[in-house]
Amino acid sequence: MLSSNRQLAPASHFTATNINREQCHEPYHHHRAPTPGMSQVTKPLPALYTVYVLRSTVRHASLYIGSTPNPPRRLKQHNGDVKGGAARTSRHTLRPWEMIVLVSGFPSMIAAWALTNPHLSLHIPDESRLAVATQRKRNGMPRRPPHSLKSVVSNLHLLTGVPSFARWPLSLHFLAREPHVAWRTWLATSGKPSRPGLRVLTDYEDGPAPPPTRDNAVRDGDTATETEAAAEVSQRGIYSLPLDYKPIKAYVEKANEVVSFEREGACVHCGEELASGRGLHAMCPNDGCTGMGHLDCWSRHALSGDGDGEVIPDLCKCPSCGGEVRWGDMMKELSLRVRGAKEVDKLLKKKTTKKAAATTTTTTA
Repeated sequence: MLSSNRQLAPASHFTATNINREQCHEPYHHHRAPTPGMSQVTKPLPALYTVYVLRSTVRHASLYIGSTPNPPRRLKQHNGDVKGGAARTSRHTLRPWEMIVLVSGFPSMIAAWALTNPHLSLHIPDESRLAVATQRKRNGMPRRPPHSLKSVVSNLHLLTGVPSFARWPLSLHFLAREPHVAWRTWLATSGKPSRPGLRVLTDYEDGPAPPPTRDNAVRDGDTATETEAAAEVSQRGIYSLPLDYKPIKAYVEKANEVVSFEREGACVHCGEELASGRGLHAMCPNDGCTGMGHLDCWSRHALSGDGDGEVIPDLCKCPSCGGEVRWGDMMKELSLRVRGAKEVDKLLKKKTTKKAAATTTTTTA
């Protein structure tokens, strides 16, 4: 778990030990045997972690909800193209499956657990619960109620708005028309808009994009129009999602350079000199800005305009450049810098061209 040698205020301590602390709030351990070492956070925030909704293309009433860091690979598993999948999606009469809804931005599998188990999650007060288990499994645990498009979108609306989820940087992706229509219908029926800050994205025409295959791959001799069309197909839907840290490479490189040469400077909030290698120092993610500060200073600054009950920062402005800072973006880079040395090395590693390698070999000889 991340720790700081500076004494933190209660709210700041929560956010400082988060970079993944939210996951401890979900009663995951009450419903499954704990994984060895689960209580000790040692990995950086994932590049991507999603909850997805599958629909059978053969029988649209058949739905399945799961979570994954790699939606394209997981879809192949559910459809039997590669090993894996789930027992409930293994029936050949229901294949192929398609992903119709995705929620991205989760810090971990445990944090995503609530959206896949709304009938059990303690994030939802009993009086507000929409999914109620009426049967039990052989082991005595409540059986998950059957899914419908209405139940899926209503629970998405409910859970993305509860206090413990409301400040996470989540994005809701609709990859088919029907669930998007169901979502808008539910918003109108409930009379409650989606919570502020929830990004709602649509990516569908007549249906989700098919996976890249030999038939739609770019081949020698294709015209420019055909090439562009093939590229567009392969970049739609779940195939356009970033599965690694490349989108924040420039940010990671900037922070890595400053820290490596011990050029942290003074905290942009309190003015105290930042001791290199001691404590948690977060950097502004905005291009061209290298402003850094103590994690607890950033936290207090971000929470200063919020209510007393808020403990997870959301947005703030950088005192150095004046640009907007998303807390989730800043924590992803910090967790990667502190916990992900291998991931950082892989991300920043420069590829050696064959020509350069040959030159080096010749020179050595």
